[in-house]
Amino acid sequence: MTATLHQFERNFEDAPRAAAKTGRKPLISLKGVGLSFGSHEVLQDINVDIGEGEFVCVIGPSGCGKTTLLRILSGLIQASRGTVSYRGKAQTEPASDIAIVFQDYANALLPWRTASQNISLALEAAATPRAERKDRIAHLLEKVGLSKHADKYPSEMSGGMQQRLQIARCLAQNPSVILMDEPFGALDAMTRQKLQDEILAIVSESNVTAFFVTHDLEEAIYLADRVIALEPNPGRIAELIDVPLARPRNQLTTREEPEFLALRRKLFDFVLRYE
Repeated sequence: MTATLHQFERNFEDAPRAAAKTGRKPLISLKGVGLSFGSHEVLQDINVDIGEGEFVCVIGPSGCGKTTLLRILSGLIQASRGTVSYRGKAQTEPASDIAIVFQDYANALLPWRTASQNISLALEAAATPRAERKDRIAHLLEKVGLSKHADKYPSEMSGGMQQRLQIARCLAQNPSVILMDEPFGALDAMTRQKLQDEILAIVSESNVTAFFVTHDLEEAIYLADRVIALEPNPGRIAELIDVPLARPRNQLTTREEPEFLALRRKLFDFVLRYE
């Protein structure tokens, strides 16, 4: 095992630092993207293509611009420099088929609406005919394991259930892209692992593109096809790292694989540079 692990480490060290060749058709492209607030440069020269159906995780020390990059991808803020393209066109505003899952699920949900009514909000915004909503809501609640909790209010649900509900509401948009900003950061370890597996299944079944911000290095490796490692001051891409782990993944056996252990050490050493 040790010899195999060292071989994988050598392979990673020898790999080019340029964008990984995923073989997927680019859905989102960032070319020379930078962002400044006054004289403060937040992001610098971001160049990356994200493919259709790809799961990309972003890691890096606090303050390196992970969440800012997510907001640029969402269209919520505009880059100061460079171009952001979505489906080959310049992205200048939020798109209806790009959904965002926030870390603060408690404030993302409407407390005066039940689980069903929270999901209905997305359907109402999309002008889905009322006659179609009931079946759509029931299907989405089943997908995230909340069928028995349709009439509960967020305050009557656990943190994991609330986050499942927020994911279901995002899926009601029929998104092509799901942007997730540390969505499992406030959850206990067991709930977090269960939701990791659930989001992998949802992404695989729906063939959506996922962009996932996290501080958890093992989470990034477990979920991703590629990991973007951002370095700070200003935030810029240090490395784009392929994750050569077979799917479907398993919380126990995948984390024991030599490739997983080598990647964990590589990412840990990267973050340690800035502590």
